[in-house]
Amino acid sequence: MTSFEEAETEETVTCLHLTFYHPGQEEKMMFHCLNFCKREQVRADDVAKFGRDSSVCRYKLMDTRVSRIQFSLQFYRKLHTSEYGFEIKNLSKKTKLTVNQTELGYLNKIDLPWKCIICFGDYQILAEIQEGEAVDYFETHLHLAEAPLLQERCLPCLPSLQPIPENGISPSFFLSQGKSPTEIDENEL
Repeated sequence: MTSFEEAETEETVTCLHLTFYHPGQEEKMMFHCLNFCKREQVRADDVAKFGRDSSVCRYKLMDTRVSRIQFSLQFYRKLHTSEYGFEIKNLSKKTKLTVNQTELGYLNKIDLPWKCIICFGDYQILAEIQEGEAVDYFETHLHLAEAPLLQERCLPCLPSLQPIPENGISPSFFLSQGKSPTEIDENEL
């Protein structure tokens, strides 16, 4: 047998991709302590904390409007399965955290969807989970967005706007005309 045949089977690693955006990121440099574009290993039993307190938080945001500990991410294995996931918990007493359209108050926690937008204050973070098999650690891969994530990805943190019908005419158009919308059979057009 060759050394290739005897080699350990390579495990894939769960990776949490986080893309950060803030409208004042160029002038305020709040992300300068984050290690972008390089994967970082985190032990499975560690809690990844985000905030401005460098003695507690693994991911530091240099902004006085960010809580000492803003939120945490905990890696876990789902009960009775071989799947892994992340739990996000809001640790800020002053700022609500929004995950997609779910608002989390202080100490509220939920499972992190495989792809979502995390918002607090003016911060927008796109979180994407790349599944893996390793049990002892996971990886984080941080990215910096140049444009707002909400407009770029169309994943609203805010309540959704009124939908526009297929014909492209907004119901408010009819109301401003003093008319109500009527249904027309497509064959009549």
